[in-house]
Amino acid sequence: MPKEPKLEHSEFSGEFEDDGVTVLVDIFRPAGTQNDWQLEVVSQDDYVTSWDEPFGTDRDAWEEFLATVERDGIHSFAEDDEDDVDESAAKH
Repeated sequence: MPKEPKLEHSEFSGEFEDDGVTVLVDIFRPAGTQNDWQLEVVSQDDYVTSWDEPFGTDRDAWEEFLATVERDGIHSFAEDDEDDVDESAAKH
C-alpha cells in the first residue's frame, strides 16, 4: 500500500466562522517542497470544495477563500448546488 505523502499546512489553515456557519479551511502542499498551494474547504457536513487551480502562495489561496465568502457567502460551501459555485472551484 503506497504511503501517503506528508503535507505542509499553511498558517492560514483552520476553522473559519461566519454567519453562524463554521468551515475548515485547508491550505496545503507536499512537505519539503516549494510547490504551489492547494485550497480545500470542508463544511460542517463534511462536504469538500476543492479549487482546481493551485495558488503561488498560501496568502493567495487565503485571499481567494475570503473573496469567495464575500461574493457567494459562507453558505455556498454547504450547498450541493453547482450553479452557486465559483467556476474556479469544483465541488467533490
